[in-house]
Amino acid sequence: MSLELLTGKSVLVTGGGTGIGKACAKQLAADGAAVTITGRTEASLQAACEEINATVDHGGSIQYVCGDVTNEDDVQRMIAKACEPTGGLSACVANAGGGGMPMAYGDVDTEEFKRVLDLNVIGTMLCMKHSIRKMLEAGGGSFVGMSSLAGHVTHPYFHAYTAGKAGIEAMVKNAADEYGAKNIRFNAIRPGFIATEIMSHIPRDSDVYKSYIDNTPMNDVGYPEDIAHLARFLIGSEARWITGQVINVDGGHCLRRGPDFSSFVG
Repeated sequence: MSLELLTGKSVLVTGGGTGIGKACAKQLAADGAAVTITGRTEASLQAACEEINATVDHGGSIQYVCGDVTNEDDVQRMIAKACEPTGGLSACVANAGGGGMPMAYGDVDTEEFKRVLDLNVIGTMLCMKHSIRKMLEAGGGSFVGMSSLAGHVTHPYFHAYTAGKAGIEAMVKNAADEYGAKNIRFNAIRPGFIATEIMSHIPRDSDVYKSYIDNTPMNDVGYPEDIAHLARFLIGSEARWITGQVINVDGGHCLRRGPDFSSFVG
């Protein structure tokens, strides 16, 4: 079964300049969506748009706007830009997020903890708050949050990252309950180890990398496109009866235990 095209749908993808966000934007634009990517680094966004432009099809398009998801004024500006191609907003992939240096809770830097929570929880909440308003005007829509295996399975030394991703899952479930009658769906994706620019800093011959593989039943790592395929499905009409869900894309890693980052901690 082929999926219905996304022609005429406008989608905001935060953190769209690299990795998972770029893969999501590429898939959506190739299937006809008018996609707006955001991020803090203009050079990355420009490069992503140039790459994605080569694969745009079925009336799709790609544009970018710089901004910080933790700044409410920036988020409002991002949403407004995403509405320009069609006059409204159909969906949002709130992909922007991240962690920090691994630390044990007894040693964690409080300001760093707040920064990571702000990026993941507040950043997602602001995207949710302002995209909801536009999707209500459109008569419905789809919001996809980006959680992590770390939001569900213990990841020692990941401190605020685990709390932040768990917070995203809680927000998505509550919003799905609040807005189901308004035809706005909220779901989240839980990636495992995905081979992105950030994860490339983990040496392939290290104990950390081995711990990921050993705890993944499919004995490999995932790729950004694996996440993009699910995000695209959740935005399309085929997912019309799916809301309030958090879906693992991790090769089965959630069946075992989190990675061992003890070698990163002094």
